Amino acid sequence: MRILFVTATRIGDAVLSTGLLDHLLRTYPGARITVACGPVAEGVFARMPNREATILLAKQRFSGHWFSLWGQVARQRWDLVVDLRGSALSWLVRTRRRAVMRGGRRPGHKLLQLAGVLGLHPAPRPVAWFGPQDAAKAAALLPGEGPYLALGPSANWAGKVWPPERFVALFQALTAPGGRLEGARPVVLAGPGATEAAMAAPVLAALPQAVDLVGRLELPEAAALLSRCALFVGNDSGLMHLSAAAGTPTLGLFGPTPAAEYAPVGRRARAVLARGLPGRAPMEALGVEAALAAAVALLDTPGDAPGEPPEG
Repeated sequence: MRILFVTATRIGDAVLSTGLLDHLLRTYPGARITVACGPVAEGVFARMPNREATILLAKQRFSGHWFSLWGQVARQRWDLVVDLRGSALSWLVRTRRRAVMRGGRRPGHKLLQLAGVLGLHPAPRPVAWFGPQDAAKAAALLPGEGPYLALGPSANWAGKVWPPERFVALFQALTAPGGRLEGARPVVLAGPGATEAAMAAPVLAALPQAVDLVGRLELPEAAALLSRCALFVGNDSGLMHLSAAAGTPTLGLFGPTPAAEYAPVGRRARAVLARGLPGRAPMEALGVEAALAAAVALLDTPGDAPGEPPEG
């Protein structure tokens, strides 16, 4: 069986789509899967089992990237095409079955929207694939038992960024004597590039004992490293979704983006929202006390309930 899976350009959306892929891998264990995704999301699928190929959808003028993709897949007869981009391409290739996501914004968590493409209920959780080489690198970077507290102070736009001094204050409160993660060492992660490095710089300057991994990890390595951490606290970002998929207790910080649609989903994950209109509030309206209470509650809550997406 051969499956074409057309997914997101952004890391966070790509991570959320891994639940569908995991379902397909378990349903069709012998399937060969071709993934089409954006260049920055390529690493999400780099260690995926049964991946036959990855086709990168680098945006071109006049939607030329879709013509390029069609040229690479049109000769093959597919057994299933799953198109989460709702493109016309899905209807221009030969396939026995197609599942195409409708365009436009809809209410409810993104995970529920994705699950609806294949008619799945409950929605399959995202997964994070990494290999032995990634686990070995993570163990070398974070030796011993820790604990390690991972911080994700960057995002793809400045409006989603919690003030860096609040990351520092939250870390200090959690790791002080008597704190929930007393003695934990900070790990600071962010993506490549000068913009993300600038977002992380104040946190690193205030926490000189931190393990600085800003821009230094491929996505499978980041997933392996996050799986070794006792907690991840970060802005609404692809890294936040990767952490939740890796099974790390994950606290997502939300202000001007809708947690009802993009809250992290994992075995132990939850969002904490800034005061104000949900999805419209500034990040400055999220206090350290609220984030601390949410982090402690997350760490003290066993089981899977916090990570289930809302039913609407």
